[in-house]
Amino acid sequence: MNLFRLLGDFSHLLAIIILFAKIWRSRSCAGISGKSQVLFAVVFSTRYLDLFTSFISIYNTVMKVVFLSLAYSTLYLIYLRFRGSYDQESDTFRVEFLLIPVVGLSFLENYAFTPLEILWTFSIYLESVAILPQLFMISKTGEAESITTHYLFFLGLYRALYLANWIWRYNQEGFFDQIAVVSGAVQTIFYCDFFYLYFTKVLKGKKMSLPMPV
Repeated sequence: MNLFRLLGDFSHLLAIIILFAKIWRSRSCAGISGKSQVLFAVVFSTRYLDLFTSFISIYNTVMKVVFLSLAYSTLYLIYLRFRGSYDQESDTFRVEFLLIPVVGLSFLENYAFTPLEILWTFSIYLESVAILPQLFMISKTGEAESITTHYLFFLGLYRALYLANWIWRYNQEGFFDQIAVVSGAVQTIFYCDFFYLYFTKVLKGKKMSLPMPV
């Protein structure tokens, strides 16, 4: 475990905690894409099936359980506890446009044609695009609350740190995971415009506004 991986994990965890705390404290999930959160829950569920088949370390096991617990707790808040505040009319991204190609690619490009490996590959591909419904929702409404932008920032930072982790591992260990690196790079690209707006607006106390989709 190198520093980039460790910081990436905690950045990811902090992002999820920020989102969960935002919904719980405000008693509202306004501005949050339930579809993105469902996709992330699917990502964790399909990636962490090895909880039942292998043990890597206490840290690894605890993090997996925490991520799964927070993901489904967040879904509970959005779709049950505070469902009256969920803006379903703005959360209209067609997730089937993501799921169909991701499923197909998982069967075509994987390291081993076994159920667990295909599901792991599916989770990697899906994670790279799972944030799109949230970004689409922000562009549709035209703005985002500062706490939501903090969530997105740490989520994007997690991906950037993981790219640094892969570079470090390649230089130090000669290890290169093509599927994870390419998918992570694609996901990081989606955050580029957001990072620019975050540093130029949000950190200066301004509300982040995005152009409305045509």
